[in-house]
Amino acid sequence: MEPKAVVLKEKFFIVLRGKSRKGFCRGCIGRVEAEMQHGELTGLLYGGGGGTGTAGSPKSGGVVRREDTYPLTRHQAQLLLFVSPANKRLELLCSPQLFSAICELSQDDLVVVKHNKGHLPGLVKNLMQIGRKEDKDDLHMLGFEVEFVDSDHNLSSKKPAPLPLFSAADIVQVVPSYAVPNGLQWKDQSEGFNRNGVTRINSMPNIGSHARQVWENRTEQGVIQSQRSSTSHVSLEVGSMVEVMSNLGITVYGVIQWLGVPEGKTDKWAGVELEYEVKNCSDGKHGGQRYFTCTMGRALFVPVTKCSPDGRFVCSSTGTENLNPTDAPPVPPFEDPEEDAPPIPESEALSLLVGRMKGIQGHINSCYLDATLFSLFGSSVTLDNICKKPADTEKPITCTLRKIVNRLRRHGFVPAVSVMNFRKELGCDTFRTEEKDPEEFITVLFQKVLCMEPLLKLRSGPETCQGAYTFQIFLEKEQMGQMPTVQQLLDTSCLSGDLKFEEMPSCLMVQMPRFGNKYKMFSHIIPSTELDITDLLYNSPRECFVCGHLAEYECLQCLPDRKLQPGRIKQYCSTCNTQVHTHPSRQGHSAKALAVPADAASGSPVSRHMMQLFAVLCIQTSHYVSFVKFGPDPHSWLFFDSMADRCGDDQRGYNIPVIRACPELGDFLSQPEEELACSNPSQASELVRRLMCDSYMFLYQNPAAPLSKPNQQESCEVEDMPFQ
Repeated sequence: MEPKAVVLKEKFFIVLRGKSRKGFCRGCIGRVEAEMQHGELTGLLYGGGGGTGTAGSPKSGGVVRREDTYPLTRHQAQLLLFVSPANKRLELLCSPQLFSAICELSQDDLVVVKHNKGHLPGLVKNLMQIGRKEDKDDLHMLGFEVEFVDSDHNLSSKKPAPLPLFSAADIVQVVPSYAVPNGLQWKDQSEGFNRNGVTRINSMPNIGSHARQVWENRTEQGVIQSQRSSTSHVSLEVGSMVEVMSNLGITVYGVIQWLGVPEGKTDKWAGVELEYEVKNCSDGKHGGQRYFTCTMGRALFVPVTKCSPDGRFVCSSTGTENLNPTDAPPVPPFEDPEEDAPPIPESEALSLLVGRMKGIQGHINSCYLDATLFSLFGSSVTLDNICKKPADTEKPITCTLRKIVNRLRRHGFVPAVSVMNFRKELGCDTFRTEEKDPEEFITVLFQKVLCMEPLLKLRSGPETCQGAYTFQIFLEKEQMGQMPTVQQLLDTSCLSGDLKFEEMPSCLMVQMPRFGNKYKMFSHIIPSTELDITDLLYNSPRECFVCGHLAEYECLQCLPDRKLQPGRIKQYCSTCNTQVHTHPSRQGHSAKALAVPADAASGSPVSRHMMQLFAVLCIQTSHYVSFVKFGPDPHSWLFFDSMADRCGDDQRGYNIPVIRACPELGDFLSQPEEELACSNPSQASELVRRLMCDSYMFLYQNPAAPLSKPNQQESCEVEDMPFQ
């Protein structure tokens, strides 16, 4: 018997995810024909990009799961239908505030559009329908005619010509019109227009002196200026989201990447990385000197007095509205399907994650938890399987965590209320209100929530074995140089404490020698993109540091020896051990015999055991942020801050999480460690400097060994950490 279908009123949708199924694929626009009782929709397909359908005329789309779609109004569907390719429709949906403003554009609204590899301001003149409606099921695409504004605040007075046509995705900024109360007026008749298949569905009067004066007043005295005056007292710092009004009266938005007095100036200036490229802007250079690094055309240098807090995220202190601390701008509704979402692929990470209101929204001292969850579960392949357990054996708190992970991977945003529910289920009130450190949360997460066995098995001596979830670096500052690498810190700490790894870990989280924001042993630490733990594995064959033959001895005192490549573990075969320690400066060393596997062949090459860096947790002034690598490309790095900005005050506002792409990290980390050790961190870009100065914990993974084993009775013991 066929499943019973429920016939619905006219409803449209866009496909958010899922494999192609009978015509539907990611980014397709469809219309619901019927809703099946088991949660599937049958619908018509209106063009999915890549040739899967024509724009105006539908074809049968088949079946799609409801949770893989996002509902649209007819107007939204028509606007998105004109956007190509299909993935750009989803990128636009990831900016709900901008898309909402585009959907409500009014006559003579001021917009900024992409044009000829740049951006130009203009006034919306007409709403255009594209395509001829030949059937009742046809759906016209909608676009906008825009008249450009020149640099003198005047409309272009060139010879009349057809106005350029733009899609919703071409609009990068909207300044709403308060002079015209009514929105776009639809007309039934078609206007004469020399473009086949394009019809003006509204005809707007030419803008006259009165309308022009209204626009000039709006840019000089309107809402933007009132926001600026009400927030001028707010102090700005590196990382602040700001707005700057251009000489066209257009407000551009960005993040302060540098503050200081540039050469040749006497007052304080700001280097702002803009949201999009602007003509005559640089890549971080000013006056021939580099102050930070970004995409060409996005670096704007202005006196700091020209900057104001980003008015899109500033709430008036005199407003009467009551903001819920966990409220957020509208995002696609989330329904957790049975199927778990995979880690975010490299090809989709930037479009899904980068921007404001992205990642995990912070609330009440949650930054330690937000940064840790985003680092562990956003793109990591190694940790992909740890939440996948049979539903009947899964604890409620584990289900809550799984929903957070799936929401992050599917929509790129998790509201604070979802995380607060998880914090409440952790079983201790301090997790809801107090500041914590990541290592405390990580232990509770793996031990109590996920019921996982210790990630690390550490052996001290021939018999003692202990389990741990993170590795804390312990050493004397005199053992290292001023700017050590993570590899050097790990090697020295293990040798100093006589520690070895019992087996190759799937995930290794290395905590730096510092205590929160109060003390750090080293002012700068060089990240090691790969960790070689071959010489840190117990009862594993190792090669002689000198000749490459099977090693039989290890010497801690040789570790810092400047004549023997300082910072590298030194192990020797019997012959080299004798020769090296005949030197007068090494005769007092005490080499230690290694446990050599019985089946190890002396002449066989030793395979190296490497781990890859996938995230770094950092702390600055009691606030945790994270850097996350989202793919194999060296430049695939993201910076995440769950509380980058705030809308409203402490009682009535909410935090604004921000994710930024930081490809400059790839350029920096690709340099040889010898060059990095000689670099000057103060000359590096803001994010590179934060990575080196504020690093708290480095997260490494072994992609070849996914972590998925449940907790069992083990020979290694792990300390049961109580809730505090």
